[in-house]
Amino acid sequence: MTFSPESDLSAEEVQTRVDEAIENNDVVVFMKGNRLMPQCGYSKRAVELVGKYVDEFETVDVLPALPEFRAALESHSGWETTPQTFVDGEFIGGSDILAELDERGELEATLTA
Repeated sequence: MTFSPESDLSAEEVQTRVDEAIENNDVVVFMKGNRLMPQCGYSKRAVELVGKYVDEFETVDVLPALPEFRAALESHSGWETTPQTFVDGEFIGGSDILAELDERGELEATLTA
């Protein structure tokens, strides 16, 4: 049996949080956990990659309302999965895309544009 806690956040509240986080931050990572304590390997990898080039960025923990965050994020990116990174309001991708950009030497420019 999978543990799925009841959310205290409505779908509308989550959508507002997602919209505001994307609008009000140069770089934001929606992830499981937070920057100091990622709760999955993909989230940890995304934070490490972004942190290589950007000191100040926002993280949003999706775990308190995972189904609601998935739906809200999908409306912005077309993806349900996390982590998701947005730069200046534009969806960049998850940890695999961040890693590909880093390997090509494009991640720093993408994050600091």
